[in-house]
Amino acid sequence: YARYSCDNQTEQSIEGQLRVCEEYAKKNDILILRSYIDRAMTGTNDNRPDFQRMIADSGKEKWDMVLVYKFDRFSRNKYETAKYKHMLKENGVKVVSAMENIPDTPEGIILESVIEGMNQYYSEELSQKVRRGMRESRAKGNYTGGVLIYGYKIVDHKVVIDEDEANIVRSVYEQYSMGVYVKDIIADLTAKGAYNKGKPFAKNTVYNILRNEKYSGVYRYKDEVFTNIYPQIVPTEVFCKVRKKIAQNKNGKASVMTRYLLKNKLFCGYCGTKMVGVGGTSKTGDVKHYYRCRGIIDGEPCRQRLFRQDILDKLVVDSIVSELSKPNTIEYIVGNLLKVQNELVKANPNVATLQKQKHNVERALENIMKGIELGIMNNTTAKRMQELESQLANIEKQLIIERSKTDTQLSSEQIYKFYSDALRLEAPLLVELLVDKVTLYDEKIVIQYKTPLSVDPDDMSGFLICRHHLGTNNCAKRLYNNCNQILIEMKI
Repeated sequence: YARYSCDNQTEQSIEGQLRVCEEYAKKNDILILRSYIDRAMTGTNDNRPDFQRMIADSGKEKWDMVLVYKFDRFSRNKYETAKYKHMLKENGVKVVSAMENIPDTPEGIILESVIEGMNQYYSEELSQKVRRGMRESRAKGNYTGGVLIYGYKIVDHKVVIDEDEANIVRSVYEQYSMGVYVKDIIADLTAKGAYNKGKPFAKNTVYNILRNEKYSGVYRYKDEVFTNIYPQIVPTEVFCKVRKKIAQNKNGKASVMTRYLLKNKLFCGYCGTKMVGVGGTSKTGDVKHYYRCRGIIDGEPCRQRLFRQDILDKLVVDSIVSELSKPNTIEYIVGNLLKVQNELVKANPNVATLQKQKHNVERALENIMKGIELGIMNNTTAKRMQELESQLANIEKQLIIERSKTDTQLSSEQIYKFYSDALRLEAPLLVELLVDKVTLYDEKIVIQYKTPLSVDPDDMSGFLICRHHLGTNNCAKRLYNNCNQILIEMKI
């Protein structure tokens, strides 16, 4: 699989990736059956045609590996990376990087995940600069793009009121504030010949108009409030009255969603059936969440009892964190990340390629300017000049990203802190990456890892761990079982 990000890059990028992959395949006696290529497609999301085709084909065709130049070609989003690698694994397919030789061990898996996080960091650094520029534009009252809501139009980069549409918006607010039903408002608009994009207003469209704070002159972006972008169409007191009415008419309450970390991984130790998440409300009104044997739900006899979801999730996560917090493992991860960073500092061929592209575009623009000075100016010349200016802007953005990879260097202490924090903050990702199966009994939990663990049975320094006091007097003792299992004995 090969990919490049933006229109200003060329087929040379794809050719270079394919050449490295072919050399790797030849060296390792791998037969390449098919190539999937996405051109001018970002890696920060999965909206890529050939990528999706590759994922689908992995379940239908007989191949067992996806070979990429580097993991950032597969994806720059670590959560989507984990998701699609899991889907490929279910189909018997693994992802291999021709340039990043990472061992198939728990340490290797977490190293790969951290490298993917660094790739995402470099990609997001430019986004931060773009967001900073967008904020300056908003502070000046300029329109920054996106879908323009009904009732407004753009004039010289500013949002101004479209009076014909604004009168309809005012009418909608006035009628609703007086108690007129939305369906009757729509009927009235249709009778008066007022349409939205040539069609009668839909119910959801009217509700969206009634909820949109921009009509009161207020535009919120994250934690900031701007009052200089959208001119006010609806008086503040009318908007507040309508908002209060909508809140009163809203049916039901938003349900509280609980994430069960062990979903599809937890099995009953007695009947072998999957355990599923269930919830219940106590006499005091508190909502509790549990794991329950699916067999019992289906009416099958089983001695398995309910088990608290928060306690079990914590036991499993703590065991993973314990394994990955060993000094030797941390030393291995931090050392390899420093090596990756040093390689980026030593040589970054992408900068040279982008500088060459920039030089060629600047020279082409210079030639067009000379032609304009000689009086050669037509529609074709203007269109070509606009294309070149757009290419130059994209190249300069990519140069910022590539240079930041060498300008921003992390110390071993910073990498260690990032790694230590990530072990706790990325619990769902750790479970997804490392845990294959968890088997639950009354008195013990058996955690089956996806790859062998680097444990030394003679090293008993970490023998007694995972002591929990979670309100139910739970404590646990970890025992070495075999190379890819951890046994947690529970005392209740």
